[in-house]
Amino acid sequence: MPVLGIIFIVVAILGLWLIAAFNGLIRGKNRTEEAWSDIEVQLKRRYDLIPNLVNTVKGYAAHEEGVFVKVTEARTAAMAAGNMKEHVAAENMLSQSLKSLFAVAENYPALQAADNFLHLQKELVDAEDKISAARRFFNGQARDFNIKLQVFPTNLVGHSLGFDKFPFFDAPAEADQPVEVKF
Repeated sequence: MPVLGIIFIVVAILGLWLIAAFNGLIRGKNRTEEAWSDIEVQLKRRYDLIPNLVNTVKGYAAHEEGVFVKVTEARTAAMAAGNMKEHVAAENMLSQSLKSLFAVAENYPALQAADNFLHLQKELVDAEDKISAARRFFNGQARDFNIKLQVFPTNLVGHSLGFDKFPFFDAPAEADQPVEVKF
């Protein structure tokens, strides 16, 4: 009887640990997905600003059609991204194309002084700041979840319970390079 009791206690402890590990992973996964949702809210706000910004710049720099097409295509790709990795890549492409748009705008002093452009630029900068903060928060949540998934003893059961690592929302390698504008 004492051996059977010890086996029962060990099985009960393992069962409780498995429940606690699973619940901890679920909590971490939900927090990380919530953080991703916060990024998507801010990205939607940016998507809504971009057409107005492009149209404003078009009024002053109509011959810069290539830049406008690039921004529009990048916005469309970002909005149509199917999963998190595609979304990250598309967002990085959109950020680069917006830098090109602002580089073009710098060559038009009248545009730089236009109230509508200044307002849109301020709104876009605010949106970018909020996206940056949401990215940092998401990356922190992803880091915490990934650590929980990789440390012993949770790593023994995490993947078999269907949990996978979250990718980080990194800046592209080109982010360190200056934007090239050709006229």
